[in-house]
Amino acid sequence: MTSPTRHVSNLPAAHPLADGRTGTSPLVRALRGDRPARTPVWFMRQAGRSLPEYREVRQGVGMLESCLRPELAAEITLQPVRRHGVDAAVFFSDIVVPLKLAGVGVEIAPGVGPVMDRPYRTAADVEELVARDLDDAALAPITEAVERTVAGLSDGAASTPLVGFGGAPFTLAAYLVEGRPSRDHLAARTLMHADPETWQRLTAWTADLTGRFLRAQVLAGASAVQLFDSWAGSLSLADYAAHVAPSSTRALRHVADLRVPGPDGDTGGDSGTGVPGIHFGTATGHLLPAMRDVLVDAGITHRTVGVDYRTPLDEATAMLGADVPLQGNIDPALLGAPWEALEQHVRDVVSRGSGAAGHVVNLGHGVPPDTDPTVLTRVVELVHSL
Repeated sequence: MTSPTRHVSNLPAAHPLADGRTGTSPLVRALRGDRPARTPVWFMRQAGRSLPEYREVRQGVGMLESCLRPELAAEITLQPVRRHGVDAAVFFSDIVVPLKLAGVGVEIAPGVGPVMDRPYRTAADVEELVARDLDDAALAPITEAVERTVAGLSDGAASTPLVGFGGAPFTLAAYLVEGRPSRDHLAARTLMHADPETWQRLTAWTADLTGRFLRAQVLAGASAVQLFDSWAGSLSLADYAAHVAPSSTRALRHVADLRVPGPDGDTGGDSGTGVPGIHFGTATGHLLPAMRDVLVDAGITHRTVGVDYRTPLDEATAMLGADVPLQGNIDPALLGAPWEALEQHVRDVVSRGSGAAGHVVNLGHGVPPDTDPTVLTRVVELVHSL
C-alpha cells in the first residue's frame, strides 16, 4: 500500500463544512482557534459504554460487528447527542477496525481488548501484512455509517458536527507486534530498535490504513478528525520523534488536502479552509510539542492538541504557545466523585484552558463504563453555562 501524493481537493458541495451546516458550530469554531459564545464540550467514548440505550442495542452483537453494521453504528453515535446535548458526535468505531477491514484476524475480547490471531514480529510477518490493501469497497460500511450519522445530526441549516476517529499508526503497530494489549509494549519497542527498516515498513502500512479510514469518514461528512495514540506515552521523546512521528504525519496527510471550497467553488490556496485535526494521546505530557509538530508537518491547517488529565491546560499552553487550540482535560476519575468536587474541577479546567486560542472541553481520557449518564449531562450544562 502506498501513500498517494495529493493535491488540494475540494470537499463535496453537500459536505456539512462546505454547505455551512457545521462551519459556524461552536466545535468547529473552537478547533479553528476561535472563542464562540458557548464553550463546546464532548466526551471521548461517549458513544456507548455508560448508556443503557447503548447496552440495549448491543445485546447479542459483538463489538466489531457493531462497528461494521452501518445502521447500528450510526444509532450508537447519535445516542449521546440526544441524551447529553454535546457539541459533537464522535464516530462509533474502534481503532482496530481498519485492520479487520484489511483482512487481519482480530477480535475484541471482553475484559481484555483487541487480540490478534497471532503476533506479527518478523520481517516476513510484516511483508505478509503490507501485501494487504484497504480499498473503497472494504470501507463501504464506514462510508454508509457516517452518511447515516450526518443525516441524523442535521437540523435544517445547522448540524451537530461529527468527529472522525482513527488509531495512530504506533498504537496499531503495537497491537500487531504484541498480539494483544500490553503494559509496556516491550516487543514493539524492541522491534523498533532491533529492525528499524521492518518497523518503518509496518508503521507506514498502519499509517495508510488509518489515513484511508479517516479520509473515508471526512468525505462521507465528518467535520473534524481525531488521531488517537493510546500507547505513545510509553515512548521517550527521542524514540517518538525518530520512530513514530513520521508515520502519524503520514496518516494525517490523507486528510490534509481536503478543503472547503470558496464562493467561486475553488479553494484558492486558502489555508483557512482545511478540515480541523485533533491529535491526542495518553500520558503524553512530555510529547505535546512533538504531537503539535506532527499536525504541522502533515499540513493540517487547523491544529488542536488533546491533553490528558495529567497535564494542566495552562501548562500545556506554556509548552505549545497561545495560538494552539486545546482539547481536554477533565479527569475521568472525578465523574464518580461528589458533584461539588466535580464542579470545582470542571470550572478549574475551563479556567486553565482560557489562555489557549480555542478550547474544546473533553475528558483527559474516555468515559468509564460505570459512569452515571446524568453526571455527563450535568457537566455539559455546566460548561455551557460558564
